[in-house]
Amino acid sequence: MTYCVAMRLRAGLLFASDTRTNAGVDHIAQFRKMTLFHIPHQREIVLLNAGNLATTQSVVSLLQQRLLHEVPNMLNVPSLYDAAVLVGQTLREVVARDSDAGHGPSQGVDFGANFLLGGQIMGEGPRLFHIYPQGNFIEATEDTPYFQIGESKYGKPIIDRVIRYDSTELPEAAKCTLVSFDSTIRSNLSVGLPIDMVLLRANRFEEPMKAHRVTAESAYFQQLRKGWSEGLRKVFESLPDEPWFET
Repeated sequence: MTYCVAMRLRAGLLFASDTRTNAGVDHIAQFRKMTLFHIPHQREIVLLNAGNLATTQSVVSLLQQRLLHEVPNMLNVPSLYDAAVLVGQTLREVVARDSDAGHGPSQGVDFGANFLLGGQIMGEGPRLFHIYPQGNFIEATEDTPYFQIGESKYGKPIIDRVIRYDSTELPEAAKCTLVSFDSTIRSNLSVGLPIDMVLLRANRFEEPMKAHRVTAESAYFQQLRKGWSEGLRKVFESLPDEPWFET
């Protein structure tokens, strides 16, 4: 399992992913779930993945391999929509190939994977897509400005309460996202540090484009999770008791 979050706000885009994979409590490993495709001053594209590790690695490997040999590819598609189509096609290709190898659903193997794809290509605004295991996809809107994949339920409440397309700035979105990850990590052992995060301000095409890694040694993350826990306890203690309950 994993946990990935992506947001498209008026201020820009945010992407975050954990790095834990597990095939049981005694087989835990770390794999990066974030891939960057970048041409300076022209395009900034981020791809997050969750699901079958073999499937996601094959999809990412094919996308990277075809940068030099195939048209279209992630560095020459004319729009983010076309990039989402390309990822969906590659996902279907990998699933069909591996299923035909004799390890289909009847053998209990789930080849499914989800992807979050977003960024900006010069000439269009920032965009964000959720690509499903079937290869089809939906796009984020002002009413639904964020997507989650993987173990999403524990981190969703804080995002729903805080994030607003028009008014949330990227530093606030980053803080909210890290609290969301902390809540998930505390409740599910299949999600864990480190966290990779990318912030892209709208229409900036800033250089360099790279992911910031939040580790267990991050002083800010430790301060954030401590402050959030203590704050929740204080708020809880200040809430009134049920008036009908008598001790």
